[in-house]
Amino acid sequence: MSLFKYESEVREPLVKGNKTYHQITEDIISPIEVKPTKLWYVGFVLAICLLGFGVVSVYEEVVYGIGQWNLNKTVGWGWDITNFVWWVGIGHAGTLISAILLLFRQGWRTGVNRAAEAMTIFAVMCAGQFPIFHMGRVWMAMFVMPYPNTRGSLWPNFESPLLWDVFAISTYFTVSLLFWYSGLLPDFATVRDRAKTKLRRLLYGAAAFGWTGSTKHWQRHESLSLVLAGLSTPLVLSVHTIVSFDFATSVIPGWHTAIFPPYFVAGAVFSGFAMVQTLLLMVRHLLGLQDYITMGHIEAMNKVIVLTASIVGCAYLTELFMAWYSQNKYEGYAFFYSRVNLFSPYGWSYWGMMSCNVIVPQIFWFKKIRRNIFITFFMSILINVGMWFERFVIIVTSIYRDYLPSSWTIYYSPSIWELGFYLGTFGLFFTCFFLFAKYFPTIAVAEIKSVLKTTGDNYHEKMVPVETLEPEDFAHKYAH
Repeated sequence: MSLFKYESEVREPLVKGNKTYHQITEDIISPIEVKPTKLWYVGFVLAICLLGFGVVSVYEEVVYGIGQWNLNKTVGWGWDITNFVWWVGIGHAGTLISAILLLFRQGWRTGVNRAAEAMTIFAVMCAGQFPIFHMGRVWMAMFVMPYPNTRGSLWPNFESPLLWDVFAISTYFTVSLLFWYSGLLPDFATVRDRAKTKLRRLLYGAAAFGWTGSTKHWQRHESLSLVLAGLSTPLVLSVHTIVSFDFATSVIPGWHTAIFPPYFVAGAVFSGFAMVQTLLLMVRHLLGLQDYITMGHIEAMNKVIVLTASIVGCAYLTELFMAWYSQNKYEGYAFFYSRVNLFSPYGWSYWGMMSCNVIVPQIFWFKKIRRNIFITFFMSILINVGMWFERFVIIVTSIYRDYLPSSWTIYYSPSIWELGFYLGTFGLFFTCFFLFAKYFPTIAVAEIKSVLKTTGDNYHEKMVPVETLEPEDFAHKYAH
């Protein structure tokens, strides 16, 4: 059996080019030290415009009431809760890449974890707004948070998954924020030391919390990273599991199923990785980071996408099987008439979901497709369109017709203010992401340097089988 020094010969370098430690710093830090490009300004202005439209839409809903949305007698949850579940799902990949892959010591995470963690923070910020404004009387939102029990029973529905959503998502947001910020400390110190103005030195110095790069600081940083990774790992599974309980604990046909928790978690990882691909491919191109976000990173994430697409497809088929096997006529109506039937009012959304989430992603079984930039970018957008369809199908097709024909509603479609609220969250997300890309290192400089000698192109020596070496060569070459 052959023995190799660093990596298996099937693993390609994760840092391209003949990079030195100084060159890594220059490549990643220099974009935030110069004036933004015209493309950055165009994108930032568009994001601000969308955010403004969202603010106007929220104003209309708060001032004139939730009647501004096209919610009706049966569809009490419409676009708002659909978009809430969608944004929570997108926020999953960041913590997965950061925490679980860190615990398993996967080197390919180092090039993509910083942007993925930022995506998690911004996506959860967007998601949290939907249930708050869905309350109608938004000024009552304070009562869902821990509060001194001086006004009687404040939590009469303590067992409700809607209440536990608050705890799960706020905990997830807090831990993810700490994880993201603690990883930024060494890089903030690097920017501080390179600063050419007093203001930049002051601001980045305050953000770095006095980081000096001493052995003690690195030791504490490593310990904190492992502790936060250990806390984050169960959160990846628990958050979307609790979100799925919003539906699974009900008795409504199409919702009352035990498969929802693992099905929602797999779907969240699926949509989250697709959004990571969308953002990283844009950052890779605009900031010229092709040497650090390599085809190896893109292919690894596409492998996760095709795996989770297969899991989600299995869950869809299981739902159909159980609707048939149970012989429950209400479940059968919810699945075989409201969803599978292409000529039903919402049949188009079900088949859009199946096409985008199950059928089309199977092309990633082919290596050439997994390593194609254009197809990967297109598919990353298509997958998140499909995942939005999934949440829409689960919510609307299950409740738009009640048990009595007299309760059947007219065809549900969103109002301009529901649409504006959704677009406004896109504005918030991309406003935050553009600011992040301008003022924060989008790749973890310290982590890239830590794996340079094992995954760098110029350190990736040719693999030499042991049997071709003399004993003294072996002792010298593999002593460490």
